[in-house]
Amino acid sequence: MSPTPAVPAVSVLLARDLPTAQILPFARRAEELGFAAVWVVEDLGFRGGIAQAAAVLAATTDIRVGIGLLPAGARNTAFAAMEVATLAQLFPGRIDIGVGHGMPGWMRSVGQWPTSPLAFLRESIDALRQLLRGQRLDTRGRYVHLDGVHLDTSALPGTVPDILAGVRGPKSLAVSGAVADGTILAEPVAPQYARAALQQIDATRPHRLVAYNIAAVDPDPATAIAAARPALEWIGEPDWHAHIAPLPFAEEFTALRARCSTREEFTQRMPDEWISQLSVTGTPEQARNRIEELHRAGVTDTVLAPTGPDPLAALDTLAVLC
Repeated sequence: MSPTPAVPAVSVLLARDLPTAQILPFARRAEELGFAAVWVVEDLGFRGGIAQAAAVLAATTDIRVGIGLLPAGARNTAFAAMEVATLAQLFPGRIDIGVGHGMPGWMRSVGQWPTSPLAFLRESIDALRQLLRGQRLDTRGRYVHLDGVHLDTSALPGTVPDILAGVRGPKSLAVSGAVADGTILAEPVAPQYARAALQQIDATRPHRLVAYNIAAVDPDPATAIAAARPALEWIGEPDWHAHIAPLPFAEEFTALRARCSTREEFTQRMPDEWISQLSVTGTPEQARNRIEELHRAGVTDTVLAPTGPDPLAALDTLAVLC
């Protein structure tokens, strides 16, 4: 288990649709700029998380790499443990693994949405952690069946990678608190949501809280808000209600979304203050203050998603926050 940092760990998200030729330059530049980690994305139809993580780890020297996240239903737990163990052996101390339900629509489209997603996630994370610790498993769970499975973990470092649950909703957050080393909250994460999520996680041992947020920094706060605005157009979808509910403008937010016929209209009509509350944006000082607010609310790892047409250039502007 990684210790909770005394100061916020500022990391960066490698977008799922970043052009292939930019992936390794992006990761190398993030390391040069001093970001704590690069988090890669596994989304159906884009790129695999394990393959991206391996490439980024091999192309860099010290920066940590997080996978956010692997859908539990997409992989056999024992074989997923083999992949994770291989990364941990080759790049000790540099990998974090996020495991989640996966988006229901995507998982149903490939025939892998379980009857009980909560049971599936609990069994998967529990078995994954035990296998990485070198335990021999005999288990006949509802979904995870292992008969005397054991990994050769002799080459693993003294501590195994953190296994974090990428989830939302009170029941899933409670599962994360029970079996995972941390929780990944997908964007947008305001301090109010972080505090509410931690109450539902209710962990009894050290527990990381990784928060993704759209980010834009500029000496002119209006320019930063304008850059962040288009990247927030998807937040009106019902799946993201948990992130909005704790905010003081939640009812106004929901009402505005209902009145708008398109995402674009909704995004354009959102007040600037909402953009500020739903992202890490503004002047460097304002953005640093926001990261500190998140840290005080319990966020251990802030993951920034760059905005704009040039991800590498955006990465350079966000480096003032490291």
